[in-house]
Amino acid sequence: MSLLDTRVPAVVLRIDRNPFHHGTLGAVRSLGRAGVEVHVVADSAGSPVGRSRYVHRMHSPPPPGASPDDILAVLRRVADRIGRPAVLIPMDDATAIAVARMRDDLAPSYLLPAMPAALAERVADKAELAAVCASADVPHPVTLVPDDPARVADAARQLGLPLVAKWSRPWLLPTGGGLRSTVLVRSVRQARELYLRTGEAGSRLLLQAYLPPGEDRDWFFHGYADQAGVVRAGGPGRKQLAWPRGAGLTAVGRWTPNPQVRALAERLVGELGFRGVFDLDFRRCGTTGRYHLLDFNPRPGAQFRLFADSAGLDVVRALHLDLTGRRLPDGSEVAGRAFVVENYAPLAALRAAPGGRELAWYARDDRGPGWAMWTLWCRHVSRRLRERLGTAKPAAPAPLLIPRAASPVRTDEKASS
Repeated sequence: MSLLDTRVPAVVLRIDRNPFHHGTLGAVRSLGRAGVEVHVVADSAGSPVGRSRYVHRMHSPPPPGASPDDILAVLRRVADRIGRPAVLIPMDDATAIAVARMRDDLAPSYLLPAMPAALAERVADKAELAAVCASADVPHPVTLVPDDPARVADAARQLGLPLVAKWSRPWLLPTGGGLRSTVLVRSVRQARELYLRTGEAGSRLLLQAYLPPGEDRDWFFHGYADQAGVVRAGGPGRKQLAWPRGAGLTAVGRWTPNPQVRALAERLVGELGFRGVFDLDFRRCGTTGRYHLLDFNPRPGAQFRLFADSAGLDVVRALHLDLTGRRLPDGSEVAGRAFVVENYAPLAALRAAPGGRELAWYARDDRGPGWAMWTLWCRHVSRRLRERLGTAKPAAPAPLLIPRAASPVRTDEKASS
């Protein structure tokens, strides 16, 4: 018998059109394996997620850059089709922020954690995060926000080169504009050129002191703050391999006990009154040994399945249990457990894993997404190679035609079948 209330469905929401977002698949599998009916509101034209046997139905998402009203209209349409209250799980910052602000409008169709409406946006904004950390006494890299081109040079001199440039609200970056949310800047000229694109980026440019990466320096903490504010599920993990190397997403992560990281996470969440799923990124300073908070994501991180404890509890299941009034089981941490994103770290996926391991895409009980991912990934890599060699023009990937999974997925998108 499932610990979860299987009478209550779940809706996994994502506006970001990245077809390789393995966190969405993780949420689908985690709840689907527990017997929950899972609906996915995301782009399915080229996504392997739609091939999962645990997807009950795919729904057309709001377009990139959708307004809150557009998102609300889509969610109301989905709620009408489901016909009963559902737990809503945003999987990117844009949807997490919009959903938090629309909580009252979404009730009673959706179950959501109760917290201040503007808090998700406050912690996701990189400029606001510096102030949040200062008020909670959580270390954060020195961050400056220049207000004109001349100040860019002053900031660079004060911080030293190289430095890190970030857009304060990366979810507003235009698609296809060539702007990245975070860039390692090596000259004043490069920093000034970025500043001149502020209007295009849609948010302020931050210049931040650079903390060099190194062995045992990159950490993260995933957790769920329940309705009483107690941090449940999740835990601290160490980033063993990133893609791109040194500054990218977690390609290989390992569940590693770290009392300092846990204490920082719990203090910050408690000070803010945050409720719901969160994902924090830390970097340890090689000089002082202090852990600096780099990012606060008010939603599940892509590698959240790393922290499935001995009772099978992860942050997404904790969310569903808590919002449906169920008791969260008392499991123990599985220290040493690994999580590998096999398209970014194929060799790591083949090595022995004494502490246990979960792959982002392949699963014995759900093989469709893994096969679909490799088909799509090979096309992606081939196209990038042709672009670099000058034999093909950069273009958006064509919709991927993937054979149906063993269990068909119902959809409201005509092109998805």
